[in-house]
Amino acid sequence: MSQRQPVIAGNWKMHKSPAESRDFVAALPESCRRQEAVQAILCAPFTSLGVLQEALSGSQIQLGAQNLYHAPQGAFTGEVSAGMLLASGCSHVIIGHSERREYFQENDVLVNLKVKAALESGLNPILCVGESLGEREQGGFEAKILNQVELGLSGLNLLPTHAERILIAYEPIWAIGTGKTCDDSEANRILGLIRQHLARLYGQDRASALRLLYGGSVKPETIAAQIQQPEIDGALVGGASLEPASFAELVQLAGQYGA
Repeated sequence: MSQRQPVIAGNWKMHKSPAESRDFVAALPESCRRQEAVQAILCAPFTSLGVLQEALSGSQIQLGAQNLYHAPQGAFTGEVSAGMLLASGCSHVIIGHSERREYFQENDVLVNLKVKAALESGLNPILCVGESLGEREQGGFEAKILNQVELGLSGLNLLPTHAERILIAYEPIWAIGTGKTCDDSEANRILGLIRQHLARLYGQDRASALRLLYGGSVKPETIAAQIQQPEIDGALVGGASLEPASFAELVQLAGQYGA
């Protein structure tokens, strides 16, 4: 458990129509909509951002996207810019999710360009890093994770304001959508290694300010123990963020145990 504000970021992936997104927000309890102890974020498909911008108006829940392109505009069919996300009410954007890296061949160079574009535009990036089951079993996977962090932030001075805005999510790929959860102490160890590496790169003050999330089959039943770990500042949540009741419970428990 840390003194940093806990975060619950829901990643809806390719789920929910605009109408379903509106219904989701309408079903959230007022206590979740007004929760100030936790930074709650909903990262939705592009098609639902406009509806959610209106539905979340007046609440404490922030809006995020699941991807962006690093150029401000141009002939990039099918892509969405940081400016477009800002105009749709987004404050955050997921960058480098393992599914983007695996299915769409996004590499660390592209991820870094996207992180820079997000920061320069005023968006807050959620930078994802993690290892596959094969990489974990082979050993030495920690070096890959630290390299993803370093390359993802390459070229940034990491100003104090940046440290407050950047979220880094450790997502063991083998635990995403599988029902398997990384052991709490092991997740805490990996996030501790990330923070130590950030301290070597940018200094202890910057590293201490950054909030580090765990992502991988997070559920209400697991969040209390996870967020009490000293290096885990919150969670990037997939399936459990798709139901209003479970998302609200995650936010409530993060506020209760992460404060």
